[in-house]
Amino acid sequence: MTSAPYAWIAAIVAALALLPLGTSSNTVLNFLSFAMIVTVAAQGWNILGGYGGQFSFGHAVFFGTGAYVMALAQVRFGLNPWLALPLAMAMGAAVGYAIGFLSFRARLRGSYFALVTLAFAEVFRISANAWGFTGGAAGVLVPLKLDAAQMQFADKRLFYWLALAFVAAALVLTAWIARSRFGAQLVAVRENEEAARALGVDALAIKLRAITLSGAVTAAAGCLYTQKFLYLDANLAYGPWISVEALLAPIIGGLGTVFGPLVGAVVLLGLGEVTKTVFANLMGGSVPGVDLVVFGALLIACVAYAPRGVLGLLQGWLASARKARA
Repeated sequence: MTSAPYAWIAAIVAALALLPLGTSSNTVLNFLSFAMIVTVAAQGWNILGGYGGQFSFGHAVFFGTGAYVMALAQVRFGLNPWLALPLAMAMGAAVGYAIGFLSFRARLRGSYFALVTLAFAEVFRISANAWGFTGGAAGVLVPLKLDAAQMQFADKRLFYWLALAFVAAALVLTAWIARSRFGAQLVAVRENEEAARALGVDALAIKLRAITLSGAVTAAAGCLYTQKFLYLDANLAYGPWISVEALLAPIIGGLGTVFGPLVGAVVLLGLGEVTKTVFANLMGGSVPGVDLVVFGALLIACVAYAPRGVLGLLQGWLASARKARA
């Protein structure tokens, strides 16, 4: 197994770790932290959708589960957030396994599987909005306790570095999957499930393992969101916004690649912030939803002109440049 991907991960993470040292702007630090949260969620989606070919429209179900378990474990049971974190990830994995078992046992795939995941996300959102234990429509507020032992930091850079550590772990996990026997079987199922079965691959077991891992990783992103903003309601935790961003980031960055979700999340959120700022200056105020227009246009452009995403486009340009020099 080559160590090159891990060397790239170490170099990129080290470069990202240096970014906050050059700024004290809360706006920049908040953007960087949020981009890392979306990257973790997108990496979770990429494991299932990019490598496994099982496109989900409802990854909010895993994100929201992680976020709510993280919040409620602290508020209702007084559990330390560092201990609540693995519990929340385990719950995300369990939800992933349950949804996968019900869906894949019924041989759902393609648009049918995508719609089922969307339906599960909506069921969880409506349930959380109606259930008093979760705070109902009022949501749940995590008490402010600026202490590293409570996973809350007065210095915003510390939270960013924590989120970056999760990104690094997700990158290492994805790099391992891409080069493992499990990853090869997952790709085989993605390309032709019947042929994979004929070669002896247990497609159900492979897909269940993928959605379980995907659920755990995406739940970790929900945990980070809870500790960053200290407030949740059903529309934030299970809303379609995170399903959209978790899906778009890998597609724009590079579907089924290690770094695609990271590149896509930074590009997606960066363009969204720039667009909102420009329109706010031009119109004399914010224009709700203008960033979603940009997301849609970016998705259409990627599908039409860069089906392998930004990374695929860059690889094509580099290959062309090498040929030209030769």
